[in-house]
Amino acid sequence: MKKGTLLIIGFFICIVTYGQEKSISLSLEQAIAYGLKNSYTALNADRDISAAKKKKWETTTIGLPQVNAKIEYQNWIKQQVALIPSEFLGGSPGDFTEVSFGTKHNINASVTLSQLIFDGSYLVGLQSAKTYLKISENAKVKTELGIKDAIVNAYGNVLLSEESIHILEKNLKTIDKNLKETTEIYLNGFTEEESVEQLKITKAAIKSQLSKTKKLKNIAYKMLNITLGIDINTPVILTDTLDKLAEENINLELLSSKLDVENHIDYKIAQNNTKINELLVKLEQSKALPSLSSFVNFGYAGFGEKFNFFKKEQQWFDSSLLGISLNIPIFSSLERSARTQQAKIALEKAKTDLTLTQQKLLLQLEEAKTNYQYSLEEYNTSKQNLELAERIEKKQQVKFFEGISTSFDLSKAQEQLYSMQQKYLQAMLNVITKKSALLKALSTPIQN
Repeated sequence: MKKGTLLIIGFFICIVTYGQEKSISLSLEQAIAYGLKNSYTALNADRDISAAKKKKWETTTIGLPQVNAKIEYQNWIKQQVALIPSEFLGGSPGDFTEVSFGTKHNINASVTLSQLIFDGSYLVGLQSAKTYLKISENAKVKTELGIKDAIVNAYGNVLLSEESIHILEKNLKTIDKNLKETTEIYLNGFTEEESVEQLKITKAAIKSQLSKTKKLKNIAYKMLNITLGIDINTPVILTDTLDKLAEENINLELLSSKLDVENHIDYKIAQNNTKINELLVKLEQSKALPSLSSFVNFGYAGFGEKFNFFKKEQQWFDSSLLGISLNIPIFSSLERSARTQQAKIALEKAKTDLTLTQQKLLLQLEEAKTNYQYSLEEYNTSKQNLELAERIEKKQQVKFFEGISTSFDLSKAQEQLYSMQQKYLQAMLNVITKKSALLKALSTPIQN
């Protein structure tokens, strides 16, 4: 074998090996675990919690000691002039003398330590920061439930596409075989041309559907990758099958599940909204309370006609100051009262929304149970119908080639079979997705 040929073969082996290393094999359970850790929405939910923790600390630091330093340098390019009565300096009454105060160069350096002693709005702010963190944590839980449900749907759609392609290719082989045999019969004069044409129409329809399904499969894989947080061009191999997942997701006990409303994530989020509005009422009320703070200031100042501040002979003057500030709100022309009343109205609306959320969750659960129960019934029915359609289609094939039935009868039987095949695939997918929706309505994990 030539050296160039060996290099080419080696190059293609490297490409294949590299491609295989890049592919990911996932069961549905593994896909959910992967998505919860790597999906784009999961990553942002984690970042929201980190930001909320930083926000909580930011609010906390308002009540902690604050130290600030200040250095100020002034260079009087042209000093200000003040006029004083000349008689102060021994001059004539009524005359004024021009006088410049201060030196050309001045430096002031100071350090201030301040401490908030009491502020009602700060105490409310601390409570709000804790609630804000709780909101982010609850939002992450809701995000995770959404991610799990989205992965189940995306994973199922890929399997649906794969199974559809497999069935369509199988149907196409059967039609090709029938068309070949029918054409031979026609050429021998034992059947009409219409029989051949009918089978050609059926074959064209299957080929068109197969082409469309292959394109949809490509989109379904990319959608799954996006949901998982994987680059859309990364090959993903699904290790579960539609039939296996459908059987595993049959759980009649779920239909009698009770909803623990107070532990449902949507209810907790609505509770958080009520809590926030309660804190807003407290915040407006706290603005009527006095606030107390203190500070200590230490400073040094230097002056000179020349810039000699870095020389030993420069003279520095120190100063220190201790202060306490008490701010007492007295009258705001009922502004604070109006703002407090607005906050109370918003609180009442939040309480009403909490009750509405409870009712919606109960209705949502009933709807999810109904849909899941119907999907189970549809699954069993479509499975039986598919078996019947397969038997009918086989009988019609025998009758057709024996000359007992027409191509039209065979075509109708085939169309019925193809329809039942797709309904059965969709029924399996519905069992999986409707169970996922029911678990989401119960606010419980997808795996159980």
